[in-house]
Amino acid sequence: MKRLIFVRHGKSSLEIPCGDKDRPLKERAYKDIEHVSTAFKAHLDFPVEVFSSPAKRAKTTAEVFKVKLAIEDRHFHIRPQLYTFDADEVLEFIKELDDRLDNVMLFGHNPAYTELVSKLGSLPIDNLPTSGLVSIGFEIDSWKQISTGETQLYLFPKHLR
Repeated sequence: MKRLIFVRHGKSSLEIPCGDKDRPLKERAYKDIEHVSTAFKAHLDFPVEVFSSPAKRAKTTAEVFKVKLAIEDRHFHIRPQLYTFDADEVLEFIKELDDRLDNVMLFGHNPAYTELVSKLGSLPIDNLPTSGLVSIGFEIDSWKQISTGETQLYLFPKHLR
C-alpha cells in the first residue's frame, strides 16, 4: 500500500513586490498551518518522506510541518520539479518516486493539487484551500501503478479554527 499526502502552501502575501517564487506567507497562514499540522499529527502513526516545491510559500509551509511532526532532515527534500501548477507534471514526479517509500507528503501549488486530489482520490474536492491537506491511500506496490485511491483524510483550516 502507498499513501500520498497533498498539502497546498499557506496563504501567500501579494503585498510585497517580488517574483512569484519568492512570495512569502501572510501572517494568517501560520495559524492555519499550525491548526492543520496539529490535527494531522494526531493521525500520523507512520513515517513520511517529504518533498516540497522550492517556492518560498511552499517551502515555508513544509518547514512548519517538518518541525511540528518532528521530521528528520534526511526525510525532507526540496525538488524544483514541484514548482509547477500542472497536475500532469506532479503526477510524473509521483510515478518516479522510489518504491521503497510508502508514505509521501507533497507540498505545492494549485491548480495542480486540487486537480490531483479530485482525480486520484475517492472524494471530489472543488478546491484544495491554502494550508489544506488531503491524504489518499492506494492499493499498489509501485508508484508507477498509481490510479484512483481512497481519500482517507482531509483537513482544511476553516474546519479547524
